[in-house]
Amino acid sequence: MEQILLVTVVVLLLLLLAGMGLIMYQLVKQQGRMLLRLDQLERGAAAGAPAHAPHEPSGVAVGEPFEPFTLPDLDGRTVSLADFRGARVLVVNWDARCGFCDLAAADLAELQPELRERGVRILLVSRGDADSNRKLVEAHGLECPVLLLEGEGQLKPFEYMGTPVAYLLDEEGKVARPLATGAFEVPALAREAAGDDENGQRKRLPGERPLSESRLERAGLKAGMPAPSFSLPDIHGRTTTLESFRGRRVLLVFSDPHCGPCDALAPELVRLHAEHRDNGLAVVMVGRGEPEENRRKAAEHGFEFPVVLQDRWRLSREYGIFATPVGFLIDEQGVIARDVGKGADEVLALAREGLGTQKEALNV
Repeated sequence: MEQILLVTVVVLLLLLLAGMGLIMYQLVKQQGRMLLRLDQLERGAAAGAPAHAPHEPSGVAVGEPFEPFTLPDLDGRTVSLADFRGARVLVVNWDARCGFCDLAAADLAELQPELRERGVRILLVSRGDADSNRKLVEAHGLECPVLLLEGEGQLKPFEYMGTPVAYLLDEEGKVARPLATGAFEVPALAREAAGDDENGQRKRLPGERPLSESRLERAGLKAGMPAPSFSLPDIHGRTTTLESFRGRRVLLVFSDPHCGPCDALAPELVRLHAEHRDNGLAVVMVGRGEPEENRRKAAEHGFEFPVVLQDRWRLSREYGIFATPVGFLIDEQGVIARDVGKGADEVLALAREGLGTQKEALNV
């Protein structure tokens, strides 16, 4: 009996050791892969090459064919990429709910005559429903096909990419220019296509200034400049003006109901307003998009401070920045007190500065 028990114990110990050995092997193997990957990244960095994440989009290379597709347009008709063969096509990854698509739409609409003259077609491949997409293109006068993706689907060449991003395709459906990303690069690619001469060289359009001479502010108005005034409807239909806050410091926050970082900032703004509404610092939010979307966000987060609605990016353009969330600290005389705060942390830092300055003034 004792011998059987001893044998059993020995077998169990051997099985335990074997299991531990297998685990150690897997750990060493995994660690080895990690070290190998780190070594590859270090070598790439030393050679000046970017280290890409496994799913980081690199785009379809110039000269490669764009993967064909067939999708319904706003009227339910089936349209395919092959229907555009023989023309150059600016294929844009789009979303009717995307503020930066809204921003780019005006530039694309303005370039339509030159693009048509050069034989370039704009093709928007969009998410969102037909009504919202139709409303967006009609608001800007865009006269181009809009093809609808199903749900949150995506064309393979646009996988893991945001909106707007675009490829310029040649007459054979091959990529003619590197991928353009964002509300400024996509119109820049369109301007390039509109200005190409017969040899494919860039030709400046009549009246067009080079980017180096552009007067459009994109990094935000600087401290010491007068804050552009506004008179805008709030989410309840009441009119709010910047002048009505004269004599108080104002934290003016530009937001968007579809902006994730704006959602993360929201509870801090609620707390600021609750704790400091009587300390001389007013919180005012500038939203964009549909009133109902902004009302829903205000109710979701419990906003009790004013939320005004700008017409597309009009007020953002006057303040010289098109991102969200961003904030401006405006002093009692209506002058911008600090440079723009970009992102939640910098916006909150502006609020702290505004409160600190107010306390110093009260102690004088």
